[in-house]
Formats: sequence, structure tokens, C-alpha cells
Amino acid sequence: MTTSGSADLVIVANRLPVDRVTDADGGPGWRRSPGGLVSALEPVMRANDGAWLGWPGGTETDLEPFVEDGLQLVPIGLTAEEVEEHYEGFSNGTLWPLYHDVVAKPEFHREWWDSYVAVNRRFAERAAEVASEGATVWVQDYQMQLVPQMLRELRPDLRIGFYLHIPFPPAELFQQLPWRRQLLEGLLGADLVGFQLPGAAQNFVRLVRQRVGHKTHRDMVYLPDGRTVKAAAFPISIDVDSFAELASSPAVEARAAEIREALGNPSKVFLGIDRLDYTKGIYARLRAYSELVRDGHLDVDDAVFVQVATPSRERVEQYRILRDDIDRLVGRINGDLGRIGRPAISYLHSSYPREEMAALYRAADVMVVTPFRDGMNLVAKEYVACRLDESGALVLSEFAGAAEELKQAWLVNPYDINGMKQALLEAHRAPEKELTRRMRAMRKCVAEHDVTQWASDFLEELAATRPEHGKVVRPARRS
Repeated sequence: MTTSGSADLVIVANRLPVDRVTDADGGPGWRRSPGGLVSALEPVMRANDGAWLGWPGGTETDLEPFVEDGLQLVPIGLTAEEVEEHYEGFSNGTLWPLYHDVVAKPEFHREWWDSYVAVNRRFAERAAEVASEGATVWVQDYQMQLVPQMLRELRPDLRIGFYLHIPFPPAELFQQLPWRRQLLEGLLGADLVGFQLPGAAQNFVRLVRQRVGHKTHRDMVYLPDGRTVKAAAFPISIDVDSFAELASSPAVEARAAEIREALGNPSKVFLGIDRLDYTKGIYARLRAYSELVRDGHLDVDDAVFVQVATPSRERVEQYRILRDDIDRLVGRINGDLGRIGRPAISYLHSSYPREEMAALYRAADVMVVTPFRDGMNLVAKEYVACRLDESGALVLSEFAGAAEELKQAWLVNPYDINGMKQALLEAHRAPEKELTRRMRAMRKCVAEHDVTQWASDFLEELAATRPEHGKVVRPARRS
């Protein structure tokens, strides 16, 4: 393919950075999605005539490219069957559990794989049409792992990066995948493959050597055609300034006080905020907390656990089962341990805007983030960013990527219920001076490594992989 478009930077992601909404006049419209990825890439796109390719959600297939808030957006439609087989099936029924340490059993269906290939090809072909000569294309996440190689074949002039937002599994697990070689070769179409942690990059290089047979040295893969591929860690972060500004606003401060009052002004508020997902460890966490109440270490009159579980993938059977299990657990805990107006667990199965999340972060004394496996977990960093007075405690799973940076948290093995109980009690009882010392160090770490720095580091490294090749992407200027 020799034709090229006008975008010097193309972002290829499963979803567009906007959600479909109904305008005030009742017509269809778009609203920017919340999330750090959009915040990080928006200024870079503006500086480089960028375009963002993604699925708009739903099954509309006739949407044309459009501009929203100055951003060039290119919607790519999925049929109902592709939503079921590519998105809910191979992406979230095969890859998601496999890449998260097989917390749930992955399913391997050939029809799902065929759909995954077809959708990846459609994304690659559209990116090839949109990208200008010598452009940079940055492919995002596990739903798009075949795009780099497909795009390389169509447009060898492009500089291509890939970033995996979730964990990358060790060889022993990845090798279960019937299409393991195809996925590795798909990723090798990129010049730079980015991961959350160094161990994931090492897993990838080792698998390429073992399963594809290419020569490797440290973080480099040497392909037979003379091209090299670098695999490296780029831990993702959040828009720290945005969260700090939000948390300091009078409206959020007032809402935080309202939340505590609505909870009965307990002396300690524990908080969990997660997508409702079996990787997040919600069930084990609530069990640990309930046992502390049952055994008299905590009392419902002066402590409460607020658990927000954002609805997620509700058409997938495993997620429906998980929701029912947690509903039953919360009902049983509150029935056994709660009193009128004083539940042990305040459970909310709903989505909330960023303002409400910031208020919850301000209201909580102990943030509990205990996934069984997580690529990073940005909730932990959001909590730290919102603790403007350097108070509060973070209980964090060792198996979240954030544990590599937030070492002053109380780190726990989420499979160890007794260990988790001990950490919750220590965080609850820690003197103010120790809380301040820990939180100050974590806030410094998060402030120095925000999401803008992450995007800039990746794009600079991508430009350096083949400095003589393609256009230079200008990093976004930090204010």
C-alpha cells in the first residue's frame, strides 16, 4: 500500500476517547471519556496533527471520521458478532484471564481467534490509510496485538510503537495459547514494545527467543531482515495536577465532608474502588475486613468499609457470577455484623464521575487496593495524588504494578487473608507521623512520574529506535 493520509501521529486503540451521549436537544453527541490515557495523549495529538482510531461502542458501522473538541477521530465499527467474539470472547475471555495469572480459566475457541484476526486487520488497514508518509503509529493494548505486524506489511515507512496496559504473563502461562507464535510475531511488527514492568519485557524477549527463534540480547530482538525491536518498561501514571486541582476544590472538599457525615462520621473510613472484575480481589478483601469486625478488632460504630464496584463486561458470564457472589457476601456480612444505620460494608455497584471519586479519596482514611494481578492500578496513584494534606494510608497488593513504585504502602499478598488483616490493622492504627512520612514519599514519586512524562518517555524512545527513519513526533509541552 503506497497511499498515505495526513496524520503524523496515529493512536490505534480498542476504544475511541469519546462516549456516545444524548445532547440537551435529544440528538446524538459525543463526550470525552474520563481516563489518564486520553489526558496524556491529547496534547501530543494536538501538537502533531494526530488522529485516534477506535471502536465507538455499539454496532454502528457507517460512522464517518469526525472532529470532536479539536481531535481527529476515526471510528471503526464492529458487528454484534464481532463484539461477542473479538471483544467479549478472545480479548476478555481468552487473553484477559491468561495475562492475569489465570485467576479465571481462559477459554480457547477458534472462532474467537478468527474474529480477533479480522478485527485487527480492519484496524491496521484503516491506520495505513490515515497515517502520513513516515508517520508514527502508537498501538494500544491487548485487543490490538496483531496490528503492528499487519501495519508493517502495509506501510513499511511507518515508525510503530505498541504498549501493553495489562500484565504480560510468564512463558509457562503464555505457552498455553494455541496462537502464541502469531501473537508474538504480531507484536514484533513494532519498533518498540512497551510494558508496565521490566519483568514483563523480559518475559516477552525470552518467549521470542524460545518460540520464534530470533536472536536476542538483553532488551533487543534482532530480526532476519536486519530490523531490531526493543522491549522495555514504561510504568503508566495519572494526570497528577488534574487530580490535585480537583481534590483541592471547595466543592470536592465539601462533598468529602458530606460523605463522612452520611456514613455516620466514623473515626475510620476504609475504601475500595475497582471495576467489578475477578482479578481485583474484592471478595477476599471484604472477607478480611469482615473478620476484623467479627473478632472485635474493628467496630461498626466507628469504622466502615466503602466498596465501589464499577459495572464491567456485564454480558460475560464470569462477571455476572462474580457480581452475584459479592452481592451475597455483602448481604451476609451486613446481616451478621451490621446494626441499624451502621452497616459493616457500604457497597455501591455503580459508576461515578471524577469529582465524586476525588471526594471519596479525600474522605477515606485507608485506601485498600488488593488485586490478585494488575498491570499498574491507577486507583492507588489517584488516591495518593488526592491526599493533599499528606494523611491517609494505602494498603496495596504486591501483585499490582504500582507496588514497584509505591513502596511506602502497606504491601500485602492478596491471597493471604491473615496477612491482609494484619496490614489493615497496622494501617488503621499507624501514628500520624508515620502516615505522613509514607504519604509524602509516595506523593513525591507520583508527582515526578505523571502520565505526561510517561507518554513523552515512550515517544522519545520510539523516535530513538530508528532515528534516521520517519518524522519526529513533538512531545507535548508541560505547563
